Amino acid sequence: MLAAGCAPGPVESQAKPGGRSFTVAAAGDVLIHPELVDQAAKDAEKTGEGEAGLDFGPMLAGLEPVISKADLGICHMETPVGEPEGPFEGYPEFLVPPQVLTALKDVGYDTCSTASNHTFDHGLKAVRRTLDTMDEVGLGHSGSARTPKEAEQITIRNVKGVKVAHLSYSWESFLNPTPEKERWAFNRLSTDAIKKAEARARKQGAEVVILSLHWGLEHYNEPSVPQMQLADRITKETGIDLVIGHHAHVVQPIQKLNGTWVAYSLGNQVARHSSPTGLTEEGAIGWFEFRETAGGWDVAARYRTTLVDIPPEVETGEQVPEGAVQDHRLVDVRQVLDEPGELSEDRLARYRLAADRTRGFLFNRGLREATASPSSPSGRERRHSTLHSGGRNPGVIEKSQ
Repeated sequence: MLAAGCAPGPVESQAKPGGRSFTVAAAGDVLIHPELVDQAAKDAEKTGEGEAGLDFGPMLAGLEPVISKADLGICHMETPVGEPEGPFEGYPEFLVPPQVLTALKDVGYDTCSTASNHTFDHGLKAVRRTLDTMDEVGLGHSGSARTPKEAEQITIRNVKGVKVAHLSYSWESFLNPTPEKERWAFNRLSTDAIKKAEARARKQGAEVVILSLHWGLEHYNEPSVPQMQLADRITKETGIDLVIGHHAHVVQPIQKLNGTWVAYSLGNQVARHSSPTGLTEEGAIGWFEFRETAGGWDVAARYRTTLVDIPPEVETGEQVPEGAVQDHRLVDVRQVLDEPGELSEDRLARYRLAADRTRGFLFNRGLREATASPSSPSGRERRHSTLHSGGRNPGVIEKSQ
């Protein structure tokens, strides 16, 4: 697991007999660009599934073996959704197909943060449509609201007998700021607001509080000074149990700060920017294991590297070269490297690069890897552990301890 040191801390040594435990899987930005809508249309033609000619299932299927094994799956739905038949829009004012929400639910997500700089791209009507659709498909949500009354509510879920609250806050868009009369509809990033929300959550019985933050600077693999200052305040002045960061569109470090894990940015979960950088296609699934102790909760942090495969651009009528990526697909990098099949060495090199870079960025604020531990059926030493569920091995979660 990701940890600040190898030796167990004082809380870890006070395991509560019969204490409860649960796992959380959280990932980065869900940002549906036009090329991904085209892919969903192409997949719908092949599968005959989806709705209104769009099927995001094949694109996101690589997530299911990991996300579905978590007791709580948290995604970040960065943009509002439109009607199933469209029209849809990309950057800078996103309006994306609601069909992606069904696919997110199908791979195992339970709830999503919705506070971002794109929340109000199409006003309150789109905010309401988005939350209505999430309700319809069975996804929880936190970060935006349809009414002033809903804005005061705290999202609390029962996770294996533990009451877990999820809060979501973001900086506000300069392009589409929330109108003054509708400021209640969007959770504006503020330490005081977060403190008050946590207090309400605790008063309502929350035993664990998880905070999603849309913050920082885009395309920087290091957190900004304001990010670090805010993280320090939150981890010192609140009882927040875990901070999950978004917005940078690239992976940033994960750090245990004042006793609390802060994932500054998990990168993109799925996106296809108009000018892909390579880094914008790499992401991480944060895997957090909560264990009840005599003094509260011990949280172990792990991660899983992901990569969005992007086909090469070809002229109309041309064929994608043999052996190249054919479709936009969200790839579980560890799974592919463990079972490469007949993939070319060039493809495998790309996945190795994603794994190496993600590990480097995640550990870039002082964390270090411990010696590898044997966990492979073949007895080889690896830097990951096996995640088991009902006797079925869904893959391994990379770790350091």
